[in-house]
Amino acid sequence: MAGFQAQTEGGVGPVAGARTGAVLAWVLERSHEASALQVPALIDEAARRLGLTGTHLYLADLRQTRLRALPQLATRRPSTAEAAEAGERAEALDVDASLGGLAYRDQQVQLSRDHTTAWVPMVDGVERVGVMRVTGTALDERALDVCRTLAALATLVVVSKSTHHDLLVLRARSRPMTLQAELLWAFLPPRTIGTSQATSTAVLEPAYDIGGDAFDHNFSDGLLQLTLLDAMGHDLAAGGASAAGLAACRAARRAGGGLTDMATAIERTLRQWVPDRLMTGVLARLDTSRGEFAWINCGHPPPLLIREGHVVPAALERPVQLPLGLGFHTDAPPRWDRARLQPGDRVLLYSDGVTEARSGAGDLFGEERLTDTVIRSMASGATAPEALRRLVLDLLTHQDQRLHDDATILLCEWHPTA
Repeated sequence: MAGFQAQTEGGVGPVAGARTGAVLAWVLERSHEASALQVPALIDEAARRLGLTGTHLYLADLRQTRLRALPQLATRRPSTAEAAEAGERAEALDVDASLGGLAYRDQQVQLSRDHTTAWVPMVDGVERVGVMRVTGTALDERALDVCRTLAALATLVVVSKSTHHDLLVLRARSRPMTLQAELLWAFLPPRTIGTSQATSTAVLEPAYDIGGDAFDHNFSDGLLQLTLLDAMGHDLAAGGASAAGLAACRAARRAGGGLTDMATAIERTLRQWVPDRLMTGVLARLDTSRGEFAWINCGHPPPLLIREGHVVPAALERPVQLPLGLGFHTDAPPRWDRARLQPGDRVLLYSDGVTEARSGAGDLFGEERLTDTVIRSMASGATAPEALRRLVLDLLTHQDQRLHDDATILLCEWHPTA
């Protein structure tokens, strides 16, 4: 163990690439059979082998308002100073009122004034997962590079185990879920996906009690596929209808079908297995090399086009088509429309639970407030996931922290490389 350490009297000294690689390989090898409860201690031990003094992992909760610490098993007897430090460390951090929360929000390493503590973002692709707290003596840029690498590996290990280790799932929740919410979250993809060409990010509330809303996004063959569904009702049947709709959409897409095939597949599935259950939705496709945006809108609020900090009026409004589930789209497939985007354009999809959310005084949240919040957040430098997080906070505040209908928002950005 001591052979891996690279501490110098003035702080963390340079860690050779081969030595860092050996430690990371050691983590990877042991991670295969490690339980979720053992992962934090494994990462902490790796940090010590790299000359740091310790780490702690925090995962963002479902609503992205708290960063919740993973329990850490002690692998050795802590010193008096370390025990005191551990006692002072909070079990959870406020995303909007802590240095760790700032690292999560801005996706930038945050360093304490005395350069002994760093908060490093944990990111899976472009999906925000949490933060890693690192301690060391006089953390310099070389040490921070090691921290970033270790945080990236820690994220991969955590995400790989989150599908079958309930500890990781439960640390991302602050309260139990309803049955329909449990069903839908099992079907949903990561909230944020992206490449150098395009990014898609989504939020869904009430996170622990969703009923009929669902979203999907996926990259395939230079295309970004987007789906937003809103089933009638707010019960298990509504959740089941949305889950079945997503499954039908994916099955048609993975069989090589286009937007019309996906819409028809959803229609047939609803008619066969969930009769008398209506569903509105938008199925869309973005060609990430050419910027062509194509979509089908079945009874849903029209997508909004945001260009250079402004909503382009009626840019994506087309004649309304009937909702899914009525049977009309089986023999007469729905029409699809298309528009050409410009680099930097953003397309916003949302369910009516967003714009129709009412305050205690009866004031609607409205489309203007929806777009203004997103535009102002991104103009201030916020990333797309952070802009939607702030939007949800505003929406919940507007309706006194209790939404009466599902509210789903999906934001797609086209940012092609040169």
